[in-house]
Amino acid sequence: MDKMVGIVSYGLGTLLAIALFAWLIIAIIQDVTQKKHTVLRNYPVIGRLRFFFEDLGEYFRQYFFSGDREEMPFNRATRAWVYREAKNEGGIIGFGSSNNLNEPGNILFVNHPFPVLEEDRLPTPALIIGEGYCKYPFEARSIVNISGMSFGAISEPAVRALSRGAAEAGCWMGTGEGGLAPYHLEGGCDVIMQMGTAKYGMRDLLGNLSPEKVKELSRSVKAFEIKLSQGAKPGKGGVLPGTKVTAEIAAIRGIPEGEDSISPNRHPDIANVNDLLSKIAYLRDLTGRPVGVKTAIGGREFANDLCEAILARGLEYAPDFLVIDGAEGGSGAAPQTLFDHMALPIGEALPRVADSLIQADLKHRIRLVASGKLVTSARASWALCVGADFINTARGFMFALGCIQAMRCHQNTCPTGVTTHNKRLQRGLVVEEKYIRVANYCRNMNKEIDMIAHSCGLRHARELRREHVRIVETANQSIALNMLHPYPAVGQRGPAKAA
Repeated sequence: MDKMVGIVSYGLGTLLAIALFAWLIIAIIQDVTQKKHTVLRNYPVIGRLRFFFEDLGEYFRQYFFSGDREEMPFNRATRAWVYREAKNEGGIIGFGSSNNLNEPGNILFVNHPFPVLEEDRLPTPALIIGEGYCKYPFEARSIVNISGMSFGAISEPAVRALSRGAAEAGCWMGTGEGGLAPYHLEGGCDVIMQMGTAKYGMRDLLGNLSPEKVKELSRSVKAFEIKLSQGAKPGKGGVLPGTKVTAEIAAIRGIPEGEDSISPNRHPDIANVNDLLSKIAYLRDLTGRPVGVKTAIGGREFANDLCEAILARGLEYAPDFLVIDGAEGGSGAAPQTLFDHMALPIGEALPRVADSLIQADLKHRIRLVASGKLVTSARASWALCVGADFINTARGFMFALGCIQAMRCHQNTCPTGVTTHNKRLQRGLVVEEKYIRVANYCRNMNKEIDMIAHSCGLRHARELRREHVRIVETANQSIALNMLHPYPAVGQRGPAKAA
């Protein structure tokens, strides 16, 4: 018996050796004859190790070599904070902060010597969007909300968990430009329907806006959002690889299955500010719902031109809300050149738009929403100090769903099931568990924003102003935000074309 086992083992070993030798010969021939990779041509087989370790490099850096505050786009400390908030474990740490308080750009809130007592605190009030200008104004209860992420860019269980979590926490959920899926409505949350440049979900067979479909959608959503551009890729439309365009997604969007879904780089029927205001008024009259605009910012020109046109035509033409997306935005796929170099970051874009609205005395008319890596309560509070009324975040809620920043959003291979349509990978995202984490993250963000306000001596978060935060310029030297960005006087109009 032992002899038989030995013979079989020897035979298997011989076969494996022959197979390995054959593979080695084939690999050498392939490497030295191919013309694409110089390293492989000069160093057959061994050169493959370079590509293997190059692929593994980002994961080794993420887990072994990068410090808590070193990674991009989000470092480990930020991700860990979101995970704790989503699990309702609290943002408590010990032995001091790993955040370098002397690093330029850091935000420092101005603590009050006599902070607000528990009994003097007030609940942060809701704001009404579109009041007095549309038939069905929208009461927005939460400061923190879910930014637009298309069904297609994210998976079915991800959309379902976000919808249920949003309803639980009382925040709104943006559809993204990919149309309204039944999963957006499943949880019963407030939904904002985005009209992208391809008008997915609200287009006719020729790709034009369908008034009938828009009116039908208005029965299910709280507001509409015209997307001019997003921070990740200003000047380029949305991109959904064909591998992610399933039959269901194709039906919702009104496009062919399995083909790349590429939106135009702008709305063909909106060529200037006046076209935009006319479209806003048209949609609001058609639906009775508030209508807003989402855009990245390249300078002061757009905001100034928009305000001038509104003042000339009347407040009834103004958007009911304005979403400013910083260049840091990017829950979806985009060309790296645009990711890296196009548009202003939220730290520069938001003050410029807020100033334009204040100068034109339109701040009371147009609700200002800030978006762009505002995943922590501190960054969200900074935006409120500048002049934002609400915060949108996409990647913060992706982390709450379990995202590990694998950077595979565009490859349909997301290991956590958030951005893939692979059913095996989606299995890891359990809706019944993750929707609770979505709700926890939203609630805890709002709670900690209020905590910052109370520490600044304020009764609630909507009292935050620019004088309540300072920006680090150099080591041991910071400047108050109201000195860095002074409040403009109402009616004090700057040059319309100033950058």
